[in-house]
Formats: sequence, C-alpha cells, structure tokens
Amino acid sequence: MAKYVHVMIRVADENRSKAFYEEAFGLKEAARFPFETFTLVYLLDEESGTELELTINHDRQEPYTHGDGYGHIAMVVDDLEAEHKRHTDLGYNPTAIKELFRDGALMAKFFFVQDPDGYKIEVLQRHGRYQ
Repeated sequence: MAKYVHVMIRVADENRSKAFYEEAFGLKEAARFPFETFTLVYLLDEESGTELELTINHDRQEPYTHGDGYGHIAMVVDDLEAEHKRHTDLGYNPTAIKELFRDGALMAKFFFVQDPDGYKIEVLQRHGRYQ
C-alpha cells in the first residue's frame, strides 16, 4: 500500500515562502537539497508527518502561473476563529469564514488564505472528516 509523503509547489522566493509556511502553519524545514539549477526544500508538518516540497528554480525570473488545474492545499486547526484573526493580524488577508452544510448538518467551516506565490490554502475547523 502507498503512503502519502509530500506535495510539491514551485516558489519564486525561498525565504519568503519558508517564512510564510512557518508563521502561518508551523511547518519547519526538515531537509534541503541544493542542485546546480534548482534547490529542493522540504517543510515538515510534525503532526501528520507529511511535507511540503518547495522547488526553487535558480534561473526563474517571472512568476509562476497555476493554470486552471490547481485547487488548494488544506490544513485543519483546532480554533478556526482564532486562526482567522491571527492570519488577519499577520496581514495575510484571509477570506471570510464560510460554512458548508450537507443534508442539514455542518460539513465544513473554513476560510482561504494565499501564500506569497498565490497558492490557495484552505484552513478548516477540525470537525467531522477533517481531522
């Protein structure tokens, strides 16, 4: 059986992206692999053991486009309102908190924030299937 270990995104500014993911979600650098034309940086989520791989292409000048296929990364938190306020205070401009109902029951409560490269991150209240 397979085990999920990481997802990769390409970023323009390594330091800016590392600072965002550490400050916003507590991800810590677990490994770094510099190559001649690119660097791989792995940010660990200690709770789940999964990693976010940042790929930094050294010669890239223009911003990356996400096309029409990228959706979002999702993170769960214990106190959504407190995290929303914290992200607001950090200047990350989160969207308003929304609720999604299915068959009359709360399925999800969430907001979105974007990282420095425009990748969307859904921040969900720990609830139901989102643990």
